[in-house]
Amino acid sequence: MKNRYVRRTRAAMAAFMLFSFATTGAFAAMPTELVPVGQTVGIDIKCDGVMVVALGEVDTEGGTVSPGTMAGLLPGDVITQVGGAKITSADEFKAALANTEDGIVPVQITRGGQVFQISLTPAKDRTGKYELGLWLRDGMAGIGTVTFYDPKSGIFGALGHAVSDVETGALMPLGTGAIMPAAVASARRGAPGAPGELQGEFDFQTTLGTLYANTPTGIFGHTADGTTLGRGDPLPLGSVGELELGAAKILANISGTEIQAFDIEISRIFAGGTDRNMMITVTDPALLSVTGGIVQGMSGSPIVQHEKLVGAVTHVLINNPEKGYGISIDSMLANAYAMQGVAAA
Repeated sequence: MKNRYVRRTRAAMAAFMLFSFATTGAFAAMPTELVPVGQTVGIDIKCDGVMVVALGEVDTEGGTVSPGTMAGLLPGDVITQVGGAKITSADEFKAALANTEDGIVPVQITRGGQVFQISLTPAKDRTGKYELGLWLRDGMAGIGTVTFYDPKSGIFGALGHAVSDVETGALMPLGTGAIMPAAVASARRGAPGAPGELQGEFDFQTTLGTLYANTPTGIFGHTADGTTLGRGDPLPLGSVGELELGAAKILANISGTEIQAFDIEISRIFAGGTDRNMMITVTDPALLSVTGGIVQGMSGSPIVQHEKLVGAVTHVLINNPEKGYGISIDSMLANAYAMQGVAAA
């Protein structure tokens, strides 16, 4: 089939809403202490397939039609095969279409962890071109903060939440991914109803580590050979049961590459949660003066209480940037090491 056209997009992720694929021969042991990091990094994730961001319409001689809708596609679906050929990018999707026969195109998708087979029928627009009207995304890039580093295994964790598609909210299925050095160039101050943002400059030529998992409690990976993260000593871990209301600190990078400790309070503790275990309030005058509180890009900033690493910043309250949510280190490690074949204690 000739002249098929598929729209493609590649948007920078909001690292809040939010963000080495090498594995070792033996699984890493569950740690009892970790290095709290607090360093912003560039995050680049390639999807395992291509994600359907939106279903558009094609203007034909007989009126407008939506081939994706008629086939049963939904925003957030991930297309992994076209005509039996595995695809990992929008360019491969377009090439696979060009190699199929005219007419119905067999497509494999994943939705909610299940695999489906559907058939797409391109529509001929008024210029004679065949179109599917699909908006696709094959990757995301942005800035986020590394929470912890395990010197013994080389494992690191960041963000404290998943990298999700900004339009659909669906978790981006990880094909490949990496973190890169970044420096904070500026910080846009947050205000009620308008979250602030760290703006960074990435070094795409250098890889600090590669990702093996994108989960609801964070992204996880292995550092590159010879790379270490964090500048301090390891701290013991504080379980969710050890959290206390009151003073704590976060480690954050809000200018250049400097990591600073800022005062916060743990103002609420939520029992039984897996991705939001505490509410935090920024009390540090220095941080409030620069950012107004919690801003996009600070996701993953480690939370330290009583000289123990207890969790990470994850979200800001839209109407009050001085407040936000944090995840416990327990919740992060449960996925980080389970993905390595180690059950959490």
